[in-house]
Amino acid sequence: MTNTIAHFAINADDVPAARRFYETVFGWTFSAFGPPDFYRIDPGGGPAGALQKRRNLVEGQRTVGYECTIAVDDVDATARAVVEAGGRIIMARTTLAGVGDLIFFADPSGNVAGAMRYDPAVE
Repeated sequence: MTNTIAHFAINADDVPAARRFYETVFGWTFSAFGPPDFYRIDPGGGPAGALQKRRNLVEGQRTVGYECTIAVDDVDATARAVVEAGGRIIMARTTLAGVGDLIFFADPSGNVAGAMRYDPAVE
């Protein structure tokens, strides 16, 4: 399952209000996970999601819209390919214990996405 959308995140200023909205409109279920104001979303099929307190992936720019994370075999090779193809790295490789290695990048048009090598055994 590489090079496919594996995860999405919704950024919200008011996390409880956003949670109520998605529960009411789509029937999604949420479970607390990790830091405060961070919930896993079970959309009932498709990629897993997260609802989180809004953050700025690009300094000085509000993150608006869904964040997508693409599953890859090698985040370092993906980072090199991003740069070679005219994109830029927004967040260097970070290891999330029990999840995998993650980068965020911007394409040449400024669209931001993540690339993750999933590995539940990583520490």
